[in-house]
Amino acid sequence: MTHFHHILVPVDGSPTSDKALDEAIRLAVFSGAKISLIHVIDDLSYVTGFEPATDYVQQMIPLMRAAGEDLLAKEGEKVLAHGLQLDCVLIAQGPGRVFEHVAEQARISHADLIVLGSHGRRGVTRILLGSDAEQIIRHAPVPVLVVRGKDETA
Repeated sequence: MTHFHHILVPVDGSPTSDKALDEAIRLAVFSGAKISLIHVIDDLSYVTGFEPATDYVQQMIPLMRAAGEDLLAKEGEKVLAHGLQLDCVLIAQGPGRVFEHVAEQARISHADLIVLGSHGRRGVTRILLGSDAEQIIRHAPVPVLVVRGKDETA
């Protein structure tokens, strides 16, 4: 088995993301790797079109940032409980899509593996929602381990 030195794990708080983190922890314990958690605030997913821009900037973005910080702290506790090295990155603003930020963070941090969860969507659901996991796989500068969650179309 290949030994990894630095594993990057995108987290979003979903059960599938938690499953991927558990797998990354197992790999890191085995190989002595450091884990980096990344959470990207996908602010476009929160826009409804009804909120004034000033409300969005003054209220929503700080709330999303606080939720992201809480998520990273909670997930980071799991990593630290196993005696592993940890760092956390919160991407809270700026242009770009989730997959672009993950690929860039893999480059910056010199990660040698990305572990992420995939919801396992198929067919029309996948076409309509797109797939962050698929885009990360296509653009990642390092190998990607995809941990499948429950197939939501079943």
